[in-house]
Formats: sequence, structure tokens, C-alpha cells
Amino acid sequence: MQTRQLGAHGPQVSVIGLGCMGMSDFYSTGHDEAEAIATIQRALDLGVTLLDTADMYGPFTNEELVGRAIAGRRDKVVLATKFGIVRNANDVAARGLNSRPEYIRQAVDGSLRRLGVDYIDLYYQHRVDPTVPIEDTVGTLAELITAGKIRHYGLSEASAATIERAHQVHPVTAVQSEYSLWSREPEQNGVFATCRRLGIGFVPYSPLGRGLLTGTITSPDDFAADDYRRSSPRFQGENFMRNLRLVDKVKALAVARGVSASQLALAWVLAQDEGIVPIPGTKHRRYLEQNVAATELVLSASELAELDAAFPLGVAAGERYTPESMRAVNG
Repeated sequence: MQTRQLGAHGPQVSVIGLGCMGMSDFYSTGHDEAEAIATIQRALDLGVTLLDTADMYGPFTNEELVGRAIAGRRDKVVLATKFGIVRNANDVAARGLNSRPEYIRQAVDGSLRRLGVDYIDLYYQHRVDPTVPIEDTVGTLAELITAGKIRHYGLSEASAATIERAHQVHPVTAVQSEYSLWSREPEQNGVFATCRRLGIGFVPYSPLGRGLLTGTITSPDDFAADDYRRSSPRFQGENFMRNLRLVDKVKALAVARGVSASQLALAWVLAQDEGIVPIPGTKHRRYLEQNVAATELVLSASELAELDAAFPLGVAAGERYTPESMRAVNG
């Protein structure tokens, strides 16, 4: 497994990580815990070191699952989790933001307990809390680093201006944002440029376009009744049909190369910058193995140009999230 350094001063990690969210939440309640744990352990066997979870996935149950999966293998893992989106186990649809210092201190202790570890390698603010100055949030995270509870911190869906302010208080190790062929916003909103200039790693989530870029989704009926994509703007009505047509180019190029559409899409992400470490999510070993194989795929300049032309900035139809969820994105 190839490795990359996550930021100028961050840990060395596998060139791709594993997003664990879908093992417990959002993509249907039909979860197979045994297969999920086997998938995490297979990832470690293949040299994948960066595992990504959050306290709000479940809520709380995904951290517990990851903790069970890595028991006895802590030294093989660069463990990332998140705080800041508040959910109620009795009303999982409700959302809130909280980055007050006292809340962060409680949240990290809860994550450590559920994960069954003594420290967290990378602790992200899941969404920027507009009611708390980022300087106060980062000051608290710096205290947690000094205390040994976390080793590095990151931001998720933060604007370039917020990243700048945070970095002045304590260096940011990584920024996590949605990024794929059909979600290229970090290229135009200053986030990429800021990360490069400041030596911050970039961790794309949903690098396969929430599954659309795998080429296996053909209808909204492919989603389970409780799959959150049924309410996602990009998977609704005419938006869905327009976005589905975009995937035809990926599928055609993939056939020409003798690889899967998902492998081609991941290879494109990896080719964008040496500081990028995507975290494709899956809950099945067979898809994990396909994703890992994508790290060996090198695209030619002409193939990259064809994909760029097929997926120009802003080509996706519809917003990434519902209006309520978009308000939590720090633009």
C-alpha cells in the first residue's frame, strides 16, 4: 500500500482510507455488523491505516463498532473521529451544532470511551459552529493535544477564511470536505489553495459521489426505503436523470481501461494532488478490495483531460444537501 503524509506535520497514512459511516447509519438500516467488522479488519490487512468515523454516526454506535474492529490492532490504525454535530438517540432526525469548549471536552471523553482507545490520532470539528469563535474551538483542541487525548486536529466543510483563522491559533493537520468528479467546489472556493499554501492535508469524503460514480445506480428504486439519498436534491427527479447521464463518460472510459467506474473515479481524485487522501466508504469487503486496487491505477494526461471535460466545475444538478444541511456548511 502506498502512503502519503497528511499535511506538512501530520501522520503518514495509506493513500486511501476507509469511511465507516455507512456501516451504521444513513445508507439503510439493514446493517450487517459482522461484515462491517470483517471489512475494517480486511482493510487493515491490505494496509489501509486511516479509519474515519464520528460520534454522530448512529448516533454513537459507529464509534463502538470501529472500536470492536480494531481491538488488539491499535498500532495499525490512524484513527479519525469527529465532534460538533449533536444528535439525540431518541430523535435521530434532529440536528444541532455545538463547539463550546465544555462540550468538546465531554465529547472527546465519550469518543475515547466508545472507541476503547487512549488517544485519537485526528479529531475533526464536524461542522463549524457559527455561535462559537473558531479561535475558542481551536484553543480547546490545542489543550487536548497537550493533554495527550488527541494528536492532531482537523476541520470539516470549513471555508478558506475559517481555515486561515484556525491555523493561526494552532496548525491544522487536515481538512475534510466532499470532493469528487461531480463535487469540485474546493477547487474554486479557495479551500484547495489554502490547504496547499499552509501545508494542510485534504481528505475528500464521498469521492464516489455517494455511490453514483460507481455506475451501479440506475434508479431511485435502487435505494432502500430509509436511505437518506431518497431525500437528497441530487438524487431527485430531473436532477437524478441529468446526473445519471454524467456517469456514462466514466463508464465508457472504465470499459476502455478494463477497470470499474469506481476505480476510475478514485484514480482521478488521487491524481489531483499529492496531499489528497480520500476516504471512500463501504461496508462490504468486495468493494473495499476494488477501492484499494484503484490506488495502482495511473491515468494518462488524455484520460484526465477527458474526465475534466465531462465533469466541469458546477456540472452536477442540484445541491449537495437539503437546504437545512447546506446551512451547516461553512461557506
